[in-house]
Amino acid sequence: MSDLIHKTKGIVLKTVKYGETSVIVSVYTELFGLQSYLINGVRTSGKKGAGKMSFFQSAAILEMEVYHNELKQINRVKEFRFAYLYQDIFYSVIKNGVALYMVELLTKCLSQPEVNFGLYAFVEDCLMELDTCTGKEMANFPIFFAVHLSNFFGFLPAGISEDLLKSNQVLFDVQEGIFTDTPIAHGCWLDTKPALVLAEIALVRQPGELTEISTNAEIRRGILEVLELYYSFHISGFGKMKTLPVLKAIMS
Repeated sequence: MSDLIHKTKGIVLKTVKYGETSVIVSVYTELFGLQSYLINGVRTSGKKGAGKMSFFQSAAILEMEVYHNELKQINRVKEFRFAYLYQDIFYSVIKNGVALYMVELLTKCLSQPEVNFGLYAFVEDCLMELDTCTGKEMANFPIFFAVHLSNFFGFLPAGISEDLLKSNQVLFDVQEGIFTDTPIAHGCWLDTKPALVLAEIALVRQPGELTEISTNAEIRRGILEVLELYYSFHISGFGKMKTLPVLKAIMS
């Protein structure tokens, strides 16, 4: 039985060299979830291969025609093109750092090639919004993405209410994943100021609203460190994020 050809959009996660001229690309696709594709001839210096590697940078959003066979671990791509052309992400150090953080976080959460149209749409929308955003929205964007991504994997922080936001005692219990105004016995929690910022960002539904949240680089760095720990409690083998130290440095 021959492999069927399908059209699907996909977000490039990781590219690894294969042989002399080829690459194996990990892509989060709209139709098939996490997939690996062998792309031949894209690392040659001649006219045929010139410029093709630019399509397989991490966070690139592609429109592809792919051969798909569920029994194969690695499939092939017949055609590919950009589904969205970034204005800034590939050229801005800060935006590229945020995009790479988003891609790594997503990659660490994906273990099976399960289809989730809502998750794909969320990630794609976030990348396109990041590409055009500025100021406070961009500064708060990594936290926004990390908090709302957790919802798709079943551990969105709980316990947020308007009354709690007015409290001067709100804490975030990292182990339990809940906001509370009562003392926490163990040592794994986020103090009042950063906890309030995290709660406000968790309530944001549209990234444009991030401009209304006042905070600073030190608080944002602390929240990102706590979110790394929070994910490690819920995602098996999560480990340390390679992009987090870089992100904290460029957004200081």
